[in-house]
Amino acid sequence: MSTALDALRLLALEALRGQTIEHKKSGLQRCLAQLARAQTWPASSSLDIPEPQNLPGRPARPQLQAHRDIPSASLYTKEGLPRLLHSVAHIEFNAINLALDAVWRFKAMPLAFYADWLQIAMEEATHFSLLENLLSELGYRYGDFPAHTGLWDMTEKTKADITARMALVPRTLEARGLDATPPMQAKLRKLGTPMALQAVAVLDIILRDEIGHVRIGNYWYGWLCARQGLDPVAHYAHLIQTYQAPRLRAPFNQSARLAAGFSPEELAQLSQTAMH
Repeated sequence: MSTALDALRLLALEALRGQTIEHKKSGLQRCLAQLARAQTWPASSSLDIPEPQNLPGRPARPQLQAHRDIPSASLYTKEGLPRLLHSVAHIEFNAINLALDAVWRFKAMPLAFYADWLQIAMEEATHFSLLENLLSELGYRYGDFPAHTGLWDMTEKTKADITARMALVPRTLEARGLDATPPMQAKLRKLGTPMALQAVAVLDIILRDEIGHVRIGNYWYGWLCARQGLDPVAHYAHLIQTYQAPRLRAPFNQSARLAAGFSPEELAQLSQTAMH
């Protein structure tokens, strides 16, 4: 017999298959309504859901390319700011997908796990809309520039191991955003145009929320390690090698990473092995 939580996971899969931001947002609203029902009648989810083909749902554009094949543009050119905003919007669109994937794919987790990842999906959708609005003001839209698949590639790699997923997506790839955002904002402030300064304000919102997302990933990674009797720091190093995760690049945003749940000891260890 299926439970309210099983139904929630099926709705998350349906939202993941949606091709546009409108489909995903409406799907998320259905998920939130079902979450409220699941909270009223709590029960575990043990349903095995077959994985459909062609995940995730995405629009026909942007054209997806290898990261190395995507041209860069100076912020001081006409397409510089739109390209930058587009690249961040693409990350946020993929982040919606990876959050929905965590909800539908992994069974038998506490209700709070599913609530956390739905919250992340909602906030990523808000981030995408904020960036899409800025692009529109500049005369562009999502899909006008090519993009890469990096975030989703790691989601695919870790689909059979929830502990690896929590280690390598939120607390590795998303945590890189904590480090990259302040330098990006500094460049935008130097550019100094009204639209560039609006982008700085949007990135402030994104950075604030992403600290919370990485904190959620850190929490569930620690929870899963404790359940399996694993040392979180040693196992993280093992997962980095096993899944060939991108090597971290220093300097780190120490205050943001501490707020996101990294310990000073782990940050010191990560700094020793990071690229400088």
